[in-house]
Amino acid sequence: MKSLKETEMGLSPFLLALLACALPPLLAYNLTPSATLFNQLMAVAGWGLLVSVAATRASRLDWRASPAVGALCLLALAALSSPVLHMQPQSLALSSAALLLAAAVTATLAAALPVVDKRMWLQAFMWGLLLAGLVSALVSLVQVFMPDWADGNWIARSGIAGRAVGNMRQPNHLASLLIWACVAAVALAEVCDRPRAARVRVSLALGAVLWLLVLAMLLSASRTGMLAVLLLAAWGAFDRRLTGGTRVLLLSTPLMLACSWWLVSDWASAGQHAFGAESRLAEGAGSPSRLAVMSNAWALLKQHPLAGVGWGEFNLAWSMTPFPERPVAFFDHCHNLPLQLLVELGWPMGLLVLGLLTWSLGQAFFASLRADGPDAVMLRCVFMLVLMIGLHSLLEYPLWYAYFLLPTAFALGLSQGWSAPVVSRRLPKAAMQLAGVLMLAGSAYAARDYLSVVEVYAPSAHAPSLEQRIQKAQQSLFFSAQADYAAATSLPSGAEALEATRRTSHQLIDVRLMMAWANSLHAVGDDDKARYVVQRLKEFRSAQGAEWLAACDKPSAAEVLPFQCEAPSQVYGFEALR
Repeated sequence: MKSLKETEMGLSPFLLALLACALPPLLAYNLTPSATLFNQLMAVAGWGLLVSVAATRASRLDWRASPAVGALCLLALAALSSPVLHMQPQSLALSSAALLLAAAVTATLAAALPVVDKRMWLQAFMWGLLLAGLVSALVSLVQVFMPDWADGNWIARSGIAGRAVGNMRQPNHLASLLIWACVAAVALAEVCDRPRAARVRVSLALGAVLWLLVLAMLLSASRTGMLAVLLLAAWGAFDRRLTGGTRVLLLSTPLMLACSWWLVSDWASAGQHAFGAESRLAEGAGSPSRLAVMSNAWALLKQHPLAGVGWGEFNLAWSMTPFPERPVAFFDHCHNLPLQLLVELGWPMGLLVLGLLTWSLGQAFFASLRADGPDAVMLRCVFMLVLMIGLHSLLEYPLWYAYFLLPTAFALGLSQGWSAPVVSRRLPKAAMQLAGVLMLAGSAYAARDYLSVVEVYAPSAHAPSLEQRIQKAQQSLFFSAQADYAAATSLPSGAEALEATRRTSHQLIDVRLMMAWANSLHAVGDDDKARYVVQRLKEFRSAQGAEWLAACDKPSAAEVLPFQCEAPSQVYGFEALR
């Protein structure tokens, strides 16, 4: 069996796991308008390098790896067909499909590795996740207790008082990463082959690591993360294959959370600091906005049961469908993975994809039951990784980000093929290596492609005019929709701005875009649709929208009311506006 020291190509699996798992969520540097794009591109590049190296050892493709890969390929097909079926810009479709296919490649590669290599890569994988979690925990401490140390380039600044956001700048993403690190710490402690005296030191180290990660979880103030701590305790209660010391430590994680709460609360009270977790839990166990958007998504599903609203079209469909009691925040996702797939794909396709994903999760679970010794514990931990991110996906959408999707795909792939395959065929290694190289090259190209959009929002010295910068960025292969947003909201109202609005509306609609949309529809003489957009704008009850509509409150007798002051004559389907 190969050690963790070196692969056949001379690269350490630990180093590759570090590049793929640890570095992407730790990158703080970003350029507007996207806060996490470089993190995601680094993840794609890291996993592409890992795939191209590990493919030299891949042997046979087991048919049992096909459910998750099949689901990902179906989703990629839905993304690629969206420009034809739903007039979605090709840049949005290509970026979605590329990420989904990268995940399919990663899962396929992991499943095709020999068992001896799976053991090696599993350990490297867990080390990568643990390192990412530990460094993120330290970042969390800085963001809450020493915020002046955060420079924005090495340590991200938290924009939420009293809460840690990690370098991904999202508390829930931080919580997911920390939970993964807890699982990875358990896995590595369990497979640590040490004498009895040394095992005590391992247990003490595991306890310290878990407490640090749980403390950082508290600092994130993620309710989903705190719920996941209870799941860690449940794991310790029911998994008898874990050693007694590890089970006790897992059962103690709620106590660690409670003690951390008491300490941080005391610190906050003594120095009049903000305590994010306290204010978050004061809002209740659930988020009213998320529950409301889930209810709206269910209503959309009932209106479009067979084919859904279209892949990537939820935000457009939701924003342009009357929902008088809608949440005032703008959502591009309904914060529930099964519901999101169903509302965008419809019942037949959505259930097929969900069935394949559930099948893969079941395979991971039963693989851990069939295995013996250290393999059983490691596979149980792999199952817990997938289960944790799956449960988080019932309340959030972490799997829409490369630094969560690709590790999840790798974990699902590694859980396959531990017993003799029933039917298998030889994996074309050259094709897998090429796929890995394409992931690496594609991420580099995308980073360069993105810089044209950065020039629109944060121009460099001696940059050309805004119009010229927008025109150049609109040629971007992956990010033209973001340039279209700038065109829609900065160009004079009219046909050109309207076309840009229709393209960028497939990405994310906000108040500024809706006002520009209505003005451009009015400028081309389509007042009724303009008024319909205004009606939807009113439902969001924004201060910016209210200021724009203030002219309707006190009309002068001699003045003709602006177009936005009248109601539309009919209700339009969202399809009529794209």
